[in-house]
Amino acid sequence: MTKATTTLEKYLPEGSLELCMTLLKSEPVQLKISRPRKTKFGDYRFPGKDGRHKISVNANLNPFAFLITLIHEMAHLKAFKDYGKVIKPHGSEWQQCFRDLAKPFLDADIFPNDVKHQFINSLNKGAASSCTDLNLFRQLKVYDNTPEHITTVEQVPMGAHFRIGQDKIFRKGPKSRKRYKCLNLVNKREYMVHPLAEVELVENLKNIKSA
Repeated sequence: MTKATTTLEKYLPEGSLELCMTLLKSEPVQLKISRPRKTKFGDYRFPGKDGRHKISVNANLNPFAFLITLIHEMAHLKAFKDYGKVIKPHGSEWQQCFRDLAKPFLDADIFPNDVKHQFINSLNKGAASSCTDLNLFRQLKVYDNTPEHITTVEQVPMGAHFRIGQDKIFRKGPKSRKRYKCLNLVNKREYMVHPLAEVELVENLKNIKSA
């Protein structure tokens, strides 16, 4: 087993390494395990001058979220190979590629039943990602190793305050479609915040100058 394979195995669910290696060896692809990014779990880039596809997946994902993200990005590679750049990023062609690549992992019972059920539902609905499918995202988060002081926006009481990062303090407002309208207490602007964004409740605003 190579060093790269050993490293990858640390991020994957038990029993999925062989299937992943078969998938990754099907095309010349460079896989990067990336630092955490708030706006995406992973990404795919078309081949450059070296002819290699490039895929990245966030290092902080739990094993099941990591694997689903990897399959998601490999589906972009397959869709590009089969159809070129003329298709929509998450159109019907990509959705079919995603279902095809996910099938061996579903057949092998890699995922726990709760995640498997929501993943299949998501594939059938054609959701663009695990972030946009709240049911799948919510189920995946069950397997996160989240500190006790961290909660999600949907768990924050209406009108309560929460912190994102070091210095962004918000007041939770009403839900508009899929996201919550929240007021930033520093710049007084409203932002649409994902219901499952991880935040820290703020109970004492005395030390916040802008409050």
